[in-house]
Amino acid sequence: MLNDLALETAVRAPLPLPVAAPEVATQEDCLARAGVCRLLAGAFIEEPSAAFIDALRQPESLHSLEEAGLHFEKDFTAPDTAALYEALSIEYSTLFTASGGFPPVESVRLTGRYQQEPLFAVKETYKRAGFELGKGRFFVFEDQLGVELTFIAGLLERCAAALGAGDPAEYRRQERELKRFWTVHLGKWVRGYARLIERAAEHSFYREMARLLGDFAEAEIFALRLRIDDQDKGRLVVPKSEVKVEFNPDEPVCGACPGSK
Repeated sequence: MLNDLALETAVRAPLPLPVAAPEVATQEDCLARAGVCRLLAGAFIEEPSAAFIDALRQPESLHSLEEAGLHFEKDFTAPDTAALYEALSIEYSTLFTASGGFPPVESVRLTGRYQQEPLFAVKETYKRAGFELGKGRFFVFEDQLGVELTFIAGLLERCAAALGAGDPAEYRRQERELKRFWTVHLGKWVRGYARLIERAAEHSFYREMARLLGDFAEAEIFALRLRIDDQDKGRLVVPKSEVKVEFNPDEPVCGACPGSK
């Protein structure tokens, strides 16, 4: 389950810092970047669980997050777990699921609609890579932010495994998949979206996680030497794209068939 993997990252001390790829990749670096992806996936895939919250508020975790440049306010550090869980659940719903919110879904951010071309493209990519979406507490689309970040984490872990096995050809293959996914998917929308959530969030948890997301994405794209336009641009409203429907003018419309009433 996605949040379980994020929880494993959160309870490790210290948390990996949001640094991007060095000129010479190492196992440690790839695993650290994968850890950041899983942490961010846990924050955005669904409402944070009480266990996830408690793990992040451990002194060693907070210290590592501070070293990464995150500054949580008292709204995150002071309340008891039950009160914080309720506050974050409300904030999550307001930001991401309620009417007027900003769903963290690629199709929505690029086309203004759910289940558009980005969804079908990522499903094909996952299938080709042997990536299966684990079950969480709630249904999520395959082009949801947390799912896409989890896929990136998996690719980075494969890169780490290839380096550990002394297989440079496999490492290059996985790195190409990594670059392709940033170019075709995440890189197109996640930077602008992160800026939007940083502006819109009232709770410091989501504001700081959005800042981490944006900084990490910028660093990764730069380090991987990619040139990707930010198509999201942090827009408050994304115009709905035209829905293309194939129509056969020779096919009779409903009620036009002989004998129909």
